[in-house]
Amino acid sequence: MNKNLESRRALVIGLGKSGRAGAQALKKLGAAVDVYDGKEDSEKRVWAQELGVGVSFGESPAQIKGYDLVVMSPGISADKDFIREAEADGAEVIGELELAYRYGKGNYIAITGTNGKTTTTALTGEIFKAAGRRTEVVGNIGVAVVSKAVDADDGTWFITECSSFQLETAKAFRPVVSAILNITPDHLDRHKTMENYSLAKARIFANQLTDEYFIYNEDDELTKKMSQLCKAVLVPFSRKKELEFGAFVKEGEIIIRDKNKEHIICKVSELKMPGIHNLENALAAAAISHFAGIGSEYIRDTLRTFAGVAHRLEDCGKKNGVRYINDSKGTNPDASVKAVQSFENIILIAGGYDKGASYDEFVNAFAGHVKTLVLMGATAEKIREAAERSGFSDIHMANNMKEAVTTAAGLAKSGDTVLLSPACASWDMYAKFEDRGDDFKKCVNELD
Repeated sequence: MNKNLESRRALVIGLGKSGRAGAQALKKLGAAVDVYDGKEDSEKRVWAQELGVGVSFGESPAQIKGYDLVVMSPGISADKDFIREAEADGAEVIGELELAYRYGKGNYIAITGTNGKTTTTALTGEIFKAAGRRTEVVGNIGVAVVSKAVDADDGTWFITECSSFQLETAKAFRPVVSAILNITPDHLDRHKTMENYSLAKARIFANQLTDEYFIYNEDDELTKKMSQLCKAVLVPFSRKKELEFGAFVKEGEIIIRDKNKEHIICKVSELKMPGIHNLENALAAAAISHFAGIGSEYIRDTLRTFAGVAHRLEDCGKKNGVRYINDSKGTNPDASVKAVQSFENIILIAGGYDKGASYDEFVNAFAGHVKTLVLMGATAEKIREAAERSGFSDIHMANNMKEAVTTAAGLAKSGDTVLLSPACASWDMYAKFEDRGDDFKKCVNELD
């Protein structure tokens, strides 16, 4: 800890994982803490009482004035009236990521992007651990940053997955190395426009200095354009072309070129993770690690052994010659396009919560890959209409995951792949994508 918050009043908005960690850290830092959540829950009330903080529930906090600091959970939109009221009263509004950066210690590697950030964060964390760095893998990947940061020291490295929601409330946050993997339409129900969404992502490098590093995808036009706003050293990566500087593929090998020296990392064929998107993730992780000072041998060994993360092209085994793949983390159309392009002879299970995305490009990717479509959830009809517009007609509707898996299994033949890649968030039927993926695996296991 490098500061304290004694005699300051703080309000935490949202009592999910990051909100609870924020409240605990604020208490530890000496603040007088209140917490608020929109949904009343006896377990949350008991938790708050045991922590010794004031708690309120309902449409808005019981009290919004008189606070020095308001810490928002990522799932809460900053455009709520009571947030504006708190700011007008003089409170500073930040998020849990910013709280961790200000009042903790350690060095930050920050990774964002519409897709691939969880895999890249996990992979980068494994590389750092292999190199002997004291490493915490935190952020949107599932571990609240502040839960580790307030007890860290200057030798700790935080490999941090950053969502656009977390970055919206970042102010002083400054990573040593930042990365944007790609930007495609997502969360438009929250951000409203692609410009707003892109600007939220750009906050990842907003405070970086000229001796720090920004890793970006040279093959992604929006990410490439955004790099022009960054003051840090620009490090591109590309799976499509050779670069004078950065990470790229040449003659089937992953190479990092730095100061006129080529570092041969490994062959693309040695990667255990399937799909061209995972090649991009490997390039990004290799570049991040190299420019953070990690030797090629640690990067090489980890890339050769890392098999990926749960719920992202997770192989659930075969039944009757049919392979089952859990890609529940495909929570937007672009993520699911990448999943679809990784296989052939697919019976695809898709559909879920509607974040306002278009599904035209998603269904256009079916050609040569998807033979049958099974739809469920709130967007089922919207995706069906998009598929039919594109000329795709082998479509089946399901009311729940069990029905979807049973239908897919009945349609599949030996050699086919049943792929769950929803192209949507899970919130219409599940609390989180992990629950959806676990339900898929359970239904697969129950097949005869």
